[in-house]
Amino acid sequence: MANNDIRVRFAPSPTGPLHIGGVRTALYNYLFAKKHNGKFILRIEDTDSGRFVAGTEEYINESLKWAGLKFDEGVTEGGDFGPYKQSQRKDIYKKYAFQLIENGWAYFAFDTTEQLETLRQQFESEKKRFSYNSTIRLSMTNSLTLSREETEKRVAEDENYVIRFKMPENYDVTAVDLIRGNLVVNTNSLDDKVLFKSSDQLPTYHLANIVDDYLMKISHVIRGEEWLPSLPLHVMLYKAFGWEDVMPIFAHLPLILKPNGKGKLSKRDGDKEGFPVFPLQYLSPDGEISNGYREAGYFPEAVVNLLALLGWNPGSDKELFSLEELIDLFDIDRVHKSGARFDPEKAKWFNHQYLINKDNKELADLFMPILKEKRIFNVEHNTLETIVGLVKERVNFISELWEQTSFFFCAPEKYDMNSVRKRWKEGIPEFMQNLSISYQEIESWEATTIKKATTNMITSAEQNFGVILNALRFIIVGGSFGPDLYTIIELIGKEETLKRIVTATNLFFKKE
Repeated sequence: MANNDIRVRFAPSPTGPLHIGGVRTALYNYLFAKKHNGKFILRIEDTDSGRFVAGTEEYINESLKWAGLKFDEGVTEGGDFGPYKQSQRKDIYKKYAFQLIENGWAYFAFDTTEQLETLRQQFESEKKRFSYNSTIRLSMTNSLTLSREETEKRVAEDENYVIRFKMPENYDVTAVDLIRGNLVVNTNSLDDKVLFKSSDQLPTYHLANIVDDYLMKISHVIRGEEWLPSLPLHVMLYKAFGWEDVMPIFAHLPLILKPNGKGKLSKRDGDKEGFPVFPLQYLSPDGEISNGYREAGYFPEAVVNLLALLGWNPGSDKELFSLEELIDLFDIDRVHKSGARFDPEKAKWFNHQYLINKDNKELADLFMPILKEKRIFNVEHNTLETIVGLVKERVNFISELWEQTSFFFCAPEKYDMNSVRKRWKEGIPEFMQNLSISYQEIESWEATTIKKATTNMITSAEQNFGVILNALRFIIVGGSFGPDLYTIIELIGKEETLKRIVTATNLFFKKE
């Protein structure tokens, strides 16, 4: 197959927020398409009207746009194979469902919901699993047991029916998966899946999926492991339609697992451990808010990098990749079979790496809205760039910059008195008063001259360097944290430095 014939699709259902596992599926499809100069398509599979949730299609589009995954064809992009929303294609599916009946691969079933439920309960009481398959279909109410005339009469009178696939008996279905190799499943373990429902004139996932992939000339179906049990039916549908020669190549991606490695990662895991499982914040119809990676402060490129390595190995120890590098390196043969454990701390690490590698100007721009919220307005951009450059190694998110830099913009509002008692040794009050006098005499207010003046004062007074500098940092910063002390003092300025020393001295060191 020529590279320009490669066409892949991401086909989510608008039934709720897009899980990060879905974003990874979209990412792998995107990387595969771009690596081979193919087409990346978005198809909205909205045939399950009972589970449709308003607003989620827009959520899906916004999520993928945030992640930087651009489609070549889709609902908003258009293309030669539309419509790209299944609810707008329903007339197509009915035609193909009836084609399967005509060639003997499907049949009408008129069994009511009540009849099927009674059978299920009967099977359960006998500790058996109910399956509408080749062993019981000839005892059910369907076109295999009814006369042709009776069947046509029921259909003509608009009696509710479904069209079921007629799975052959004792046939080995063989399929090739790019990740899992050769697969063989005997049809005796499969049921006769519903393909079409007359009640809403819509197909089920299985029929719509196969018909659309065929009509849209999809070359590779790269989807989650949860669809692996559907593969034998899908292969049989291609056989039933006579499309075996153009059947796409399949690849089923491994699950993203809980942090403990046991089971599929869920929203409940994120709620319990305090990390997002959705790309963007999601407001459910009942008003429940779920956090998103964007709102939690993650950079989209960090999330993409993280997801790329959840199930795929680049073949080296390198972990940081741009989207362009991922495209160049991506190889479906390096996707793992086993599930990939999600590590929330590793997610933070990725974001930290992208943060520290960003230009200080960009970080200052991102930090500025937070300063405005704190009503800090008069900060020169060059100064802000210097400040974020001093502390960015200490944070994982832009939102954490304020905690690490607040002392640059405003004096400490309160001091921990226990810390005060530990730091204020004998002679310190007088030393600080003398130090402020020395500072007043400094003409060139720079970190080097401030350090020199402070060092001379400590040496002359025969004080302990550690004790004095800890006390001075506590006065200036309000705690025992922050970057180089002399740089802080330079940046807050002489007037503010002297003011903080006087305030602290008056507060803590008044003589009885």
